[in-house]
Amino acid sequence: MKASFEDLGGLLLKNIERPVQTFSVQWQAADWRDAHEAVLTAAPAAAPAAPLALPDKPSIAVLPFDNMSADPEQEHFADGVVESITAALSRIRAFFVIARNSAFAYKGRPTNVREIGRELGVAYVLEGSVQRVGARVRITAQLIETVGGMHLWADKYDGSLDDIFDLQDRITEAVAGALQPSIRLAEIERSRRKRPQDLGAYDYAMRAMQHAWLLERDAAARALELLGKALEIDPDYPLALALTAWCWAQRSVYNWADDTAAAKAEALKLADRAASQSTDDPLILAVLGTVHTFARNYGVARVMLERAIALDPNAAWALSRLGWLDVYADRPDEARVHFEKAMRLSPLDPINFNNLVGLASARAVAGDDAGAADLFIRALQERPNAAWIHRHLAAALYGAGRLDEARESLAKLLVSHPGITIKKFQEAMVFSPDTLDRMAAQMRALGVPEE
Repeated sequence: MKASFEDLGGLLLKNIERPVQTFSVQWQAADWRDAHEAVLTAAPAAAPAAPLALPDKPSIAVLPFDNMSADPEQEHFADGVVESITAALSRIRAFFVIARNSAFAYKGRPTNVREIGRELGVAYVLEGSVQRVGARVRITAQLIETVGGMHLWADKYDGSLDDIFDLQDRITEAVAGALQPSIRLAEIERSRRKRPQDLGAYDYAMRAMQHAWLLERDAAARALELLGKALEIDPDYPLALALTAWCWAQRSVYNWADDTAAAKAEALKLADRAASQSTDDPLILAVLGTVHTFARNYGVARVMLERAIALDPNAAWALSRLGWLDVYADRPDEARVHFEKAMRLSPLDPINFNNLVGLASARAVAGDDAGAADLFIRALQERPNAAWIHRHLAAALYGAGRLDEARESLAKLLVSHPGITIKKFQEAMVFSPDTLDRMAAQMRALGVPEE
């Protein structure tokens, strides 16, 4: 390229003692254009970046939300919502969350979720929009799987701008709570699509999780099989150890084990192994808190559950288990608050039937057997195979004076638990002595044998 130089003399610059000699470069526009085109022609085309491999955990990018309002000020509100959601999801140790700066590189660009998934190495993206009408604002959000472009979840949130920060916090809480079960179910489905020879410890744990959350005898047995395969691959995998402990705890508390004490001991042993590998994962802490609850180590259980919630305020299952801990401690009002918040945070969670059982149990503890019975029935309608609920329902129906229904419920319990006795009933359940004595008296009146 043809160019000429003009000496501009010495130039004094900050922090440099001696003058710096400077020049101006001069060329014709046509010469610059020709040279620029020559460089572009000669330069080889850049090879497309190789797609990033997906992490061995649920991975998500929260994309900038579109501002659908005429008011440009809502851009800042939309960005604040995205940053809050990103921060909330980042506290969930089981998730891999793309940093805000990388996700905001897509601001103002057309969205192609498949390309974004390849470029960022994530399995899911959350996108949305903000629209203001007067003093009201509407937020829409949707979760998309990047490989196939499938929409997994969507919702909208309306609120007033009178307290914009409160609105932002409520939206963040709702979205983060809803995403966890949606992503968990999607991860389970993704693991099911893998060929057996491609399965790792994480995949087996994901396959097991869907069975572990059912709280059914056969499902828990299947979960233990899958978790055993996960632990063969990685004997110290904390999630697999914690879920295995949870399944053994279920065997103890739902009267599935011949030896309840041995099942509790096995659950505690596995929980301790999981704790030695991970002390900052909210899900694992929630499992450990649950196992210690069933062992009547209530102080230890509360510390673990409250730490899980401190690490992830949207940990719906930890809130649920804290509700159960309050039920067992005869604190029904506190329990109701925890159960209701858990259900509000995760309204689509497949384990919500157990929150209904918890709410029913809180009513029973408070002496409202009639209200408790109605909620137990609702829980069974949602999960008919959770036959252990009949232990609670039969007692509550008797207490409510609905004797025919109580006998019918007991008959169903005896089909699933043919060897149930008052002794086994009391060994498994961890209510307070007063509550257990009252429930045992109700079951005894229905004809359940002592031993």
